[in-house]
Amino acid sequence: MANDLAQADLKHAAKELGIKYFLISYVDLFGALRAKLVPASAISGMQKAGAGFAGFATWLDMSPADADLFAVPDASSLIQLPWKPEVGWLASDLVMNDELVAQAPRNVLKSTMLGAESLGYVMKTGVECEFFLTNADGSKISDAADNATKPCYDQSALMRRYDVIKEICDCMLTLGWGPYQNDHEDANGQFEMNWDFADALITADRHVFFKFMARSIAEKHGLRATFMPKPFIDLTGSGCHMHTSLWSPEGANLFEDEDGELGLSALGYGFIGGLIHSADALCAFTNPTVNSYKRINAPRTVSGATWAPNTVTYTGNNRTHMIRIPDAGRLELRLPDGAANPYLAPAAMLAAGLDGIQNQRDPGKRLDINMYTDGHKVRGAKKLPLNLLDAIRALEKSSVLRSALGAPLVDGYSKLKHEEWNAYSRHLTQWERDNTLDI
Repeated sequence: MANDLAQADLKHAAKELGIKYFLISYVDLFGALRAKLVPASAISGMQKAGAGFAGFATWLDMSPADADLFAVPDASSLIQLPWKPEVGWLASDLVMNDELVAQAPRNVLKSTMLGAESLGYVMKTGVECEFFLTNADGSKISDAADNATKPCYDQSALMRRYDVIKEICDCMLTLGWGPYQNDHEDANGQFEMNWDFADALITADRHVFFKFMARSIAEKHGLRATFMPKPFIDLTGSGCHMHTSLWSPEGANLFEDEDGELGLSALGYGFIGGLIHSADALCAFTNPTVNSYKRINAPRTVSGATWAPNTVTYTGNNRTHMIRIPDAGRLELRLPDGAANPYLAPAAMLAAGLDGIQNQRDPGKRLDINMYTDGHKVRGAKKLPLNLLDAIRALEKSSVLRSALGAPLVDGYSKLKHEEWNAYSRHLTQWERDNTLDI
C-alpha cells in the first residue's frame, strides 16, 4: 500500500499513512547506508531535486571540491518503518550536476539490469542473510547458553531469541515480503531469515533495509546484529548466498528446462560459465572486506564445516561448491558474505553471467564430490583469491566487469579498496608480536 500511494506524490503518501519524517538514503561503495531525515512538510521539494550530500564525506571516489551530490528518492521504494511508523524509508538514485553518478551502487545495478533487459532478460534474486546476535559491543555472542558443538537448527537457542526474531519477521510480514522461515544457523549465536525472491532491484532494496531493520530491532533489545563475515575465528562465518534466475519480460523462467541436466537450461549453464570465468574478480564485490577471506578458504570450524567455498566449481544439490543447482530453474552463488554490497554484488553477478551467455562460456563438467574432503583431487579448478588485495587486482584486470559495470565504478572502487588494504597492512597485529618479537 505504501508503495502504491507513493508512486506519484510522497507528500500525499505521508498524509495518508501518517508519516512525519522520511529517511532519504543511499548506499556508498563500501555498503554503508547514508541518509538525511526530512520532515514530511519538505518532501515535495526533495522528491523533485533530491537531498543534498557531500560525496567525499562518504565512501565514494570524490573530492571535497566536487559539486553537491543529490540523492533523488525512488518513490516506489517507500517502506514505512513497522517499528516506527511515523518514519518512511526511501532508496535513492545519486545525481551530480544533473547527471546520474556512474559509480553509485544502485545506479550501477539499474544500468546493468537495463542492459540485460535489452537482451530480453529480467534478473530475479533471493538472498539468504546470515547474521550474529552479539552483546552490545560485539565482543561475544549474546546467549551464553548457546554453546553446542553443532548448534544449527537448535530449537532452544532459536526460542531464547524468539522476541528479536519474531519482531523482525513480523515486520517483514507487515511489509508483504513473504517471509517463510527463520532458523538458528551453523555458528553459535548465528541466525538466518528468508523471504520471497523478487526482481533484483526490489531484492537489493529489501536487503539494504533488512540489515538496517535487524540492527535497529536488535538494539531495542540491548543486542547487536552484525553481518560481519567472520566475527569469531572458530565459528562458521556469515554468508549471503544469492539465488538467481533470468526471466522473460512475459514472466517465463528462462533457466528452467525440464529436459536440461538438473532442470537447468543451456542459458543457465552459460550463466554459470560466466560466473566461473570471472570468479576471482567477482570476489571483489561478493567478498569485499579484509575479514571476508577468513570465511572463504577457511579451516574447519567448531561445527565441522565452513559451509563456504574455496574453489571455483559448480555442482548439483551439494553445499561444498561455489555454485549449487539446488532445484530446477535456478542457481545459488555461495560466494557472497554478509558484507557484500546489496547492489554491487548482484550487478557484478549479472554482468559475469551475461558475458557467459553471450560468449557461450563452457562451465565444464559438474562435480558432485565433497570439496571439503576430496577437493585436493580436482585438477585444473581455479582457486579463489586468498585475500582482498588479490581480488581487487583481479577486478582491475577484468575486461568483462569493467566493460559491463563501467570504468568509473571499477576504478573508483579499486582505488578506495587499495586504500583500505594499505590501512590494514599498516596495522600491527598481536600475531606479529607473538611470532617475531624475539627473532
